[in-house]
Amino acid sequence: MLAARFHRRSVQHEEDTAVDVQAPRALDPLERQTVRRVAWRLMPLLMLCYFCAFLDRTNLGMAAPTMNQQLGFSNAVFGFGAGLFFVGYFLAEMPSTFFLTLFGARRWIARILVTWGIVSALTAFVWNDWGFYTVRFILGLAEGGFYPGVVLYLLWWFPSYYRTRMMARFQVASIIALVIGPPISGLLLYLDGVLGLHGWQWLFLLEGLPSIILAVVIWQLLTDKPADATWLRPDQKAWLIERQASEQAQREAIHKYTLAEIFYNPKVWLLALVVAAQNMAGYALIFFLPMIVKGLGVSTGMIGLVTALPYLIAVAAMIFWGWHSDITGERTWHVAGGFLLTAAGMGACIVVGTSHPIITMVGLIFGVMGQQCAILTFWAIPSALLTGSAAAGAIAMINAIGALGGWFGPWVFGLVKDATGSDNIALACLALAALASGLAMIIVGHDRRMERIPRRV
Repeated sequence: MLAARFHRRSVQHEEDTAVDVQAPRALDPLERQTVRRVAWRLMPLLMLCYFCAFLDRTNLGMAAPTMNQQLGFSNAVFGFGAGLFFVGYFLAEMPSTFFLTLFGARRWIARILVTWGIVSALTAFVWNDWGFYTVRFILGLAEGGFYPGVVLYLLWWFPSYYRTRMMARFQVASIIALVIGPPISGLLLYLDGVLGLHGWQWLFLLEGLPSIILAVVIWQLLTDKPADATWLRPDQKAWLIERQASEQAQREAIHKYTLAEIFYNPKVWLLALVVAAQNMAGYALIFFLPMIVKGLGVSTGMIGLVTALPYLIAVAAMIFWGWHSDITGERTWHVAGGFLLTAAGMGACIVVGTSHPIITMVGLIFGVMGQQCAILTFWAIPSALLTGSAAAGAIAMINAIGALGGWFGPWVFGLVKDATGSDNIALACLALAALASGLAMIIVGHDRRMERIPRRV
């Protein structure tokens, strides 16, 4: 009897697995046309939003060398204030994501854009450390929920086979901001003295405007759900709705999580740890990289260009990484491998030191590249594990807890740098954080719902 039961389970498992991992057939023209139409309609809008988000979130790094000097901020004060953004982000994350599902992506993303643009511009008028802390905290509240909201939005619009590639395109917008943002910010610093304002004040004022303008565009052009897409043909709309419903049914057939379950699911907490450790390393690099580059002997006029170099090279790696993950259907090692590459790059910087600036920059390039590739692949995992309100809650919770790493990382980096006078020990902390992300991802391991669901003709 036991043997017969085991045989039946084995047969059923093989049949289920065959459904998930069978080789995809030729791409149906309707599928190709629909996905292409959706991508061209939505992705440029979302990419512009993320470009503005990162411009307003990270221009602080370019303002730091002059702002810190004029306001008398130490590295610890700057790092703590820079990271306070993520405390506000943490508090607003889950409520904001649920409001997005309640009011619709179009209205809620437009609201987020307006508020973060205004608050970012107000950073120009901080006068002391507590004013700086307050503005950064409110900026986090204003932007909270944007990133997980977009992850959830992509889940509504794109089948799993395409999702990592779309996430790669979205993530590339942040890299574009990190590539062209520093040189633009560097030019704005030359406005020093115009109308009695410092250059760093003009930087915040002018770079807050695009978000406010884009909010109007989003209000007019973004579409909430496939059922609302008047710009799709009826057959395209029907295909997309049926495909998304089919994928959701397949995942829920394995296990349908309730909203309450996500709070005591160990995998969800491990995934939150992955993002927290990743943000520790990632945002400490973003905020302090201009100062690290300056420490390598780069002139003030060239800091923006050299700072942009690691992110520019990361763009090509991200596009390949996302494509390869989707084609192979493998997620876990694409994420873990990226984080381990980051740890190796940071480790190389520590070993080589500032005496070999070119080799140090190569290490920083690998560090940035691995981190950016890992995080874009990461979000395909909770999207595959969960559906419905559980997906919204888990994505928000993972990103909210992970956001605390964005506060802790820059703060620790600043404290260590002030205490030691060197970047090396601070970079060692970043390497350990990236290593922790990779190991946590390996512990999470593989789940059948993370496999590619095949295309259907």
